[in-house]
Amino acid sequence: MTQVKQGDTVRIHYTGTLSDGQTFDSSEGREPLEFQVGSGQIIPGLDSAMPGMEVGEKKTVEVACDNAYGQPDPNARQAVPRDSIPADIPVDPGTRLQMQTPQGQVVPVTVMEATEEQVVLDANHPLAGQDLTFKVELVGVDPA
Repeated sequence: MTQVKQGDTVRIHYTGTLSDGQTFDSSEGREPLEFQVGSGQIIPGLDSAMPGMEVGEKKTVEVACDNAYGQPDPNARQAVPRDSIPADIPVDPGTRLQMQTPQGQVVPVTVMEATEEQVVLDANHPLAGQDLTFKVELVGVDPA
């Protein structure tokens, strides 16, 4: 059997859970996730678990937050004046929005709190600071 190595393109089915067991993502009912091993297309902790696997193999991969989405960056939180957000845009805490930088880059943000005067937005990845567990099955590999 072919073992996965750096540079191979792999296809995996996966279920990702948080430390409390809650599922945050899964490929169930979808096509397998395809990526090139070692290319930086997925989080480092999952990517580094692929070499050595063989098609049909299943494993559980524990990924510490530093090898997933990192620690939350307090500088990624910003308070903006409430009147700078159009009135028809919901600002309930937990709402995911997209902002645009002056350079035109789109940045996903989460509303953390909203008052009459301001809205606090967080540009950290929603899974920042979380340790993750993935149950993976290698379903295909195309050698580099």
